[in-house]
Amino acid sequence: MMLNMELFQPALPYLESYSDALQRGWSPDNMRGHAAAEEELRRIASNPREFVESLTDPDGKGPPIAHPDGSRFPRLPGVAFWMWDGEFCGSIGLRWARGTNELPPYCLGHIGYAVVPWKAHRGYATRALGLVLPMARERGLGYVDITTDPDNVASQRVILANGGIFQRQFRTVETYGGTTKMLFRIQL
Repeated sequence: MMLNMELFQPALPYLESYSDALQRGWSPDNMRGHAAAEEELRRIASNPREFVESLTDPDGKGPPIAHPDGSRFPRLPGVAFWMWDGEFCGSIGLRWARGTNELPPYCLGHIGYAVVPWKAHRGYATRALGLVLPMARERGLGYVDITTDPDNVASQRVILANGGIFQRQFRTVETYGGTTKMLFRIQL
């Protein structure tokens, strides 16, 4: 099945559709949910261009990252992409630590993705992850780690469809609420 979904770097021409998804209740942050969506809408209203430019930060020079408990940690280098099928349908991001595959304990994985609920179950996340993996390899990564909730079977299927291998269950650090997650690894 050929999917009519592409990845684009965040850009002003797509921002209205992205904002609409936020206003409809979607959030690119599955840990902070509505609070993260509201924060992004405020940033978009304040300075749309600055917001869009902040989503791609391959040098990790941006402001600290907020965690669900309100703590803040240094930003890692990263790039974001928006899934597009004629309108915004989700986002996927890749982050890394320079010179190593290892991530600091406050970072749950190299790749995070979220599809808007009204576009779910179309294969978009699976395709997006498949498109991002070569980019991770180009940045010198030998593997990527991706985490998911134990009850998020859809996300587990996305990871497995892209060669993910279950590594272990673990408890997150307290800044993430000390919840149980599943760690998968995809060799590049």
